[in-house]
Amino acid sequence: MNNLKLEVADQIAVLTISRPGALNALNSETLDELNSVLTEIEGRDDVKVVILTGGPDKKDNPYKSFVAGADIAEMVNFSAAEARTFGMKAAEPFFKLMNMRQVTIAAINGFALGGGCEIAMACDIRIAAENATFAQPETGLGIIPGFGGTQRLARLVGMGRAKELIFTCDNIDAAEAYRIGLVNKVVAKEELMDTAKKMASKIISKGSYAVSIAKAAINNGYDMDIKNAVEMEANLFGITCSTHDKTEGMTAFLERRAAELTDF
Repeated sequence: MNNLKLEVADQIAVLTISRPGALNALNSETLDELNSVLTEIEGRDDVKVVILTGGPDKKDNPYKSFVAGADIAEMVNFSAAEARTFGMKAAEPFFKLMNMRQVTIAAINGFALGGGCEIAMACDIRIAAENATFAQPETGLGIIPGFGGTQRLARLVGMGRAKELIFTCDNIDAAEAYRIGLVNKVVAKEELMDTAKKMASKIISKGSYAVSIAKAAINNGYDMDIKNAVEMEANLFGITCSTHDKTEGMTAFLERRAAELTDF
């Protein structure tokens, strides 16, 4: 991979977007690599949480940029058809982040602009360094968000705030992103990766199969009517009750000991 780095340890994959000369902007090559590596990770039983972050800039500053957006240098001469193809190229790995059985955490270390904000929103959980900056600046360039921004932002922060951010192109800091529900947590920049890894380890200590089923239930039920969503949940609840982890987890609870959960 030219633009990504993957490290796996203790059932945690740290996936780093690394284009230091472009502040980690997403071009076609990076999106293809991202789709390929997420497909690989999805099939690995030794990975239960994926942490997505941005690499350092040319001056080796690790807190400059998470992802500064889609690559405008590639986009500037796009036709309508080429732009649509580019948007759909991003959709495939973004949906993998959203729907893969592993939990995905965005560790946001600096600029999360345009496509950077959009890829963070595709993850299950977002942790921001205190210096992180978020924006959807596309209308200022004469376009709209094309990597899911008009859809995921409204679902996360509400339609009114999403419209304001997209229509004004305003930058917001990490504290404001937390206030409106765009991120789950804000930490000192030096503590970002440790915080993400601690959260990952905590998630791994639970029933990983149950977590993956809960993720699917939340994602699939979100746009259902409540009656069908609760019925779907009951069906999935039944499936989890047929597992080793259910027997072990409940037995350990009654015996007042730590459970040894193994299903995935």
